[in-house]
Amino acid sequence: MTQEELDALMSGDIEDLESLTDDDINDDSVDEDAGFEDGDEKDVTSSKKEEDKPLGYSPETAHHWPLPATNENKMVHQLDDVTKESEEKASEIFDIIEGISNDLLEEEKRAEAVIEVLKSNIELFKTLNAKFPDVEAFKAQLEKNSAALDNTNEALETLQSSGNAIMDVMDIMQYQDIHRQKIERVINVMRALSNYMNSLFEGKIDDEKRVSSATHIVGDTHNELVSNEEIEALLSQFGS
Repeated sequence: MTQEELDALMSGDIEDLESLTDDDINDDSVDEDAGFEDGDEKDVTSSKKEEDKPLGYSPETAHHWPLPATNENKMVHQLDDVTKESEEKASEIFDIIEGISNDLLEEEKRAEAVIEVLKSNIELFKTLNAKFPDVEAFKAQLEKNSAALDNTNEALETLQSSGNAIMDVMDIMQYQDIHRQKIERVINVMRALSNYMNSLFEGKIDDEKRVSSATHIVGDTHNELVSNEEIEALLSQFGS
């Protein structure tokens, strides 16, 4: 059935749907089926898939089109996952940093104990070297302990510097919590806007009770035909 026949039916020029000749319907079905064979079924399916894609869609322009509303692409789902995972990973990082910091403190204590021993040895060998200047062993041990003391002091300074760096890292990691709070604030704003929009567009009639929208309206530029099922459904809605 053409758009003109539908307009005539709605305006009352055609009193009964049965008054339409079968030839009109058969002609449409013949035209639709003409020239198609079993081998062309694949081409029809392919063209149907192409029609389902938005106008201008191509693999090169796919990044311009919004992603489907799946759990992997829903924005709030994504942000919730980000905040949850970032909090978990940050907690793991803090645990590792805390362990390293504790190890450094233990090494600092050991280095300080070694320094005390070296200082005691240096005082002893200074006394022995002063009383027995001709004994080369006392002089050599004094030099060795003095060099060991210098190296241990440098190692202790490195440990203390590393401990300070670890504290700086922990301070910087505090910003991760701030970033998480900012993301949560964005989530709350998005949810508030979503609830507001849902409330704003809320209707008194359930969607399943609404009259279906017209597929073809006078003035449409396309020439697609209306099926008999669509006409009967439309008439039954008007009759009810």
